[in-house]
Amino acid sequence: MLSKRIIPCLDVKDGRTVKGVNFVDLRDAGDPVELAWNYSQQGADELVFLDITATVERRKTMVELVKAVARQINIPFTIGGGINEIADADALLNAGADKISINSAAVRNPALIDELAKAFGVQFVVIAVDTRVLNGKNIVHLNGGRLPTEKQTLDWIQEAESRGAGEILLTSMDHDGTKGGFDNGLLKQVNDAVNIPVIASGGAGAVEHFVDVFHKTNVDAALAASVFHYGEILIPDLKTILKENNIEVRV
Repeated sequence: MLSKRIIPCLDVKDGRTVKGVNFVDLRDAGDPVELAWNYSQQGADELVFLDITATVERRKTMVELVKAVARQINIPFTIGGGINEIADADALLNAGADKISINSAAVRNPALIDELAKAFGVQFVVIAVDTRVLNGKNIVHLNGGRLPTEKQTLDWIQEAESRGAGEILLTSMDHDGTKGGFDNGLLKQVNDAVNIPVIASGGAGAVEHFVDVFHKTNVDAALAASVFHYGEILIPDLKTILKENNIEVRV
């Protein structure tokens, strides 16, 4: 059985790690380079770095900061924000990324998924999906959750898989930052519908939420930010409890 992965997420704005609730009211959570080193030491399985305003500000990801983080860690490193073409992905790969995450650019130009998968391999392409319930349906949102689209979440994820996405990073905006638990209903529906790994994101507030998401949805990985950044949950402690609950993890 494949080990379940625990993934801290660094949401970065103006060179600092930040965290909000439902994608707004951002507050400072520390230096991304220091946090990255700390998570690598704690036993995180991977690290995700999202330049959260790159798309809205119509600029590229901060390559120098990415290089500084990459030098501090020895775990797989996924980077997202402001990636619109092959050249952007190539620059991040050279800066130390193992995978890239695209969101708004993929929705606006789905063929970009095909191009990236062909150029770098399926395992390199993570499709991040920010979803929120509107009129009873899960709808994909763009620009850091600011802009609703016409796409239903499950339809879009299945299209992304068919185009060459290697992994889905699914964030429930309704749960994000609330610390009330993951959106297990949606996560199970998506995980059952695709054949690629799904990373759960949005809502982690306690160790039990990680136990629940793996038991109830069988996703491949769980991602969180503030509970790790502010020391509310330590990764070694979390993994110990997951093992006690018969969830396979790397320790």
